[in-house]
Amino acid sequence: EELADTASFSTPQQASYFACHWGLAGEAGSPLKVELRSPDGKTKKATLTRNEGGFVPRGPAFPPEGLKTIGRQSYGRTAKGFAYVHIRDTPSDLPAQVDGILAGVGDAPGLVLDFRANGGGAFDHEAFLGRFVPKGKTMSFTNPYPSAGENPFTGPVLVIVDAGVRSAGETGSGIFKEDGRAYMIGESATAGMSSSKETLELPSGLFSIFFSVHSNKARFNGGRGVEGIGVVPHELVPYDPKDLDQGVDTLIRRAEELLARFPQDRVPYKPPR
Repeated sequence: EELADTASFSTPQQASYFACHWGLAGEAGSPLKVELRSPDGKTKKATLTRNEGGFVPRGPAFPPEGLKTIGRQSYGRTAKGFAYVHIRDTPSDLPAQVDGILAGVGDAPGLVLDFRANGGGAFDHEAFLGRFVPKGKTMSFTNPYPSAGENPFTGPVLVIVDAGVRSAGETGSGIFKEDGRAYMIGESATAGMSSSKETLELPSGLFSIFFSVHSNKARFNGGRGVEGIGVVPHELVPYDPKDLDQGVDTLIRRAEELLARFPQDRVPYKPPR
């Protein structure tokens, strides 16, 4: 609430996410007073000294081991053998990057597509989602998405989001849920800041106003769009402190559980045998 006086937030979840990441940053050498609670419920107060390290959130709390990278994206396998891809940003050549990633992960019984902390960019939505449609087919539950790329992944897909997913990251992750390709979980809805904007110059010439004119992906959320709402997951999954204490990412663990018994009744797309 204090940060909202000087910064612009589209949703409460975006403000909370900002406070818990960028909001903890400060000048190197400055103190940060915290109260910690251990898994057994005991509390302890401490004063930490900030260092010069980066404070931009990376996404998963504990990503799978041994990941490889293409651009800013990383990929590999989860502990239970599912394919894992962290889409860290959305550059214009994202579809081509995904071609290499899908060739790298190979055959897998399911895929975790993790968008956490994706700050956006610009890319071809249809070409991107087409990498998850069987060759020679078109997926048409809402918008038509013809198959694209040399190595399309045709199995079950589980998408992970959080309030660090912004702008094109929201539309890129959201099409998987809204257009029927994947089941989505998240710590919260996405940031809810994906809109077309215009700049209005004031007559004095001293100031200008940069403002939204309409929400992107107006068909999302039952026709309400993304701005001010975010992409809302099928299932909210808060981090479990006991998992974090053991070095386990709660959302990846839940994704593995869901891929093992996929909630097919919630997803229109039916993977080919």
